[in-house]
Amino acid sequence: MRPYVLTVDAGVRDLRAADHLLHTLAAELALPEGVFGCTHLVRGERPRVALSLALPSEPLLRTAQERLTAGGHEVSPGAPDAVGRAVLYPGVSTLTGTLTIAEVLSRSAIDRVTVLGTPGHPSPDTLLMTADHMRPTWQNTELVLTAMPAVGGTLVPFEVPEPTPCCADH
Repeated sequence: MRPYVLTVDAGVRDLRAADHLLHTLAAELALPEGVFGCTHLVRGERPRVALSLALPSEPLLRTAQERLTAGGHEVSPGAPDAVGRAVLYPGVSTLTGTLTIAEVLSRSAIDRVTVLGTPGHPSPDTLLMTADHMRPTWQNTELVLTAMPAVGGTLVPFEVPEPTPCCADH
């Protein structure tokens, strides 16, 4: 449960810009390591990516809300939805290089890893090539990383750091 949550709607339209803004805000607000920062796709007449910050205390929530509002950001209480894509979370800075699934789970707030197209869970000793870009999502109160099979029986995160735009070669 993350009781001290706020939403920042900065009018950002893509995930890379939202990721960058989350990192910038975390640095400007000097947020502690244990903070969750997520992106949320907002549909409707004004599609965009909203941000949520889950903070460890009410005083930190109030301070962040005041500073963000003073900085011109639209801030509201709570999260936009329950399925955010985590960019900032406990242990994210330790998820670099190639790690076993067991290491990913023990070093971070990620609760489980699923693999596209396969039932069950990968073996704890399965290697995951992180590409230093791990974006798990909230699913039924669990932080879940979706991976996909790669060369040599390894896994890679489903989301890649520099995606190729659709029809990039046309």
